[in-house]
Amino acid sequence: MQVSLRLLGKRRFLPIFGTQFLGAFNDNLFKTAMVLFATYTIYSDPRMESNFNALSTGLFILPFFILSALSGQLADSMDKARIIRIVKIAEIGIMAVGSIGLMLKNIPLMLVAVLAMGVHSTFFGPIKYAILPQHLKEDEVLGGTGLVEAGTYLAILAGTIAAGWMNAEVTAATVMCIAIAGYYCGRQVPPAPPVGDPIKIDHNPLRSSWRLISITMHIPRLFLAICAISFFWMIGSILIIIFPPLVKNVFTASKEVASLFLAIFSIGVAIGSVAINRLLRGNVSAKFGPASVLAMGGFILYLYIMAHSWAGAPSGQYYDVSTFIAHPGAWHVVTALLGIAISGGMFVVPLYAFLTTTVSKGETARTVAANNVVNSGAMTIGALAILAATNAGLSVTGALLLVAAMCLASAWLAWKLHCACD
Repeated sequence: MQVSLRLLGKRRFLPIFGTQFLGAFNDNLFKTAMVLFATYTIYSDPRMESNFNALSTGLFILPFFILSALSGQLADSMDKARIIRIVKIAEIGIMAVGSIGLMLKNIPLMLVAVLAMGVHSTFFGPIKYAILPQHLKEDEVLGGTGLVEAGTYLAILAGTIAAGWMNAEVTAATVMCIAIAGYYCGRQVPPAPPVGDPIKIDHNPLRSSWRLISITMHIPRLFLAICAISFFWMIGSILIIIFPPLVKNVFTASKEVASLFLAIFSIGVAIGSVAINRLLRGNVSAKFGPASVLAMGGFILYLYIMAHSWAGAPSGQYYDVSTFIAHPGAWHVVTALLGIAISGGMFVVPLYAFLTTTVSKGETARTVAANNVVNSGAMTIGALAILAATNAGLSVTGALLLVAAMCLASAWLAWKLHCACD
């Protein structure tokens, strides 16, 4: 862990880490503020709340499905540092639109900003992992990947906590300042020119996506790693969608507690992301994958049990943070959330390391992009599934059982990956 943390003092790592951290903070500050605003101010029906959360999630991940193949080709054919500067300039404009939407409380304008943020993240996504093998030594890649993942979830933590306590005006000013800081940080990333033979860019998104997936998924360990990551993000997308209505309608708590739920989840993933590097001692391996995701499913069942036995606040009232923490069942809920997140972080980080170490450095961005296409498809399926299930009468607590069952499929994929690689 100490070896990994030393990377934060290196210019070949710190600027990309900082750029990713600031971008993840901004994304989650804005998205969480928007979702909490809709959940607690606009809607008073759990079904409508879940539907809105699913819609905003779907809009954010749609560009990943359509444009990931193009973004991967560009990242492998251009200087990655140059692309970073371009997308960070775009972020300033996107946050300007989102800030206006927040201040005017204009839902369509905010959703436009969410969609544009998805485009921004689609073009930055392949770079944050693909640039690591170019700037880091071979035995530093897993540690660097873990730090990027941990930093991402710590940024999510900071953004979700801030969203619960800031008003619209302060949030609007903050996202603009962070976007400008992210652009400055991105300018410090060292050059990362394309590696290997020049590639011809296919601008047809559907054809290029299919071709990208087909040339990547024939490698057994990549196929299994991408499928396992996709199941993880399908599970994660459902959890993020149901958390706000779960907090409001089952745990009868305020929006500050809802942001606390998301923050605890982020802390846990960050802990798991760094801890797995220590357990694996820098080796890329899936040997802890099956146990990690089974533990994740067990903690989801634990959260389900606590939700069913929870004593809610008096009618028409919500627990604030202090009264929620004083509730006799609160620490059981916190333990369940931490357990879900830590085991999830331990599960997913080695899988990302597989993506960047299995193929040559000249193909890493396209490999990550192929992963993003499949991931976004899985997350879209998850969002549509929870949308259909809630419309059919499934409660938010019932959705937890659905997610726990999905962990069994993830464990099977992780075991197959372990057998294929180790």
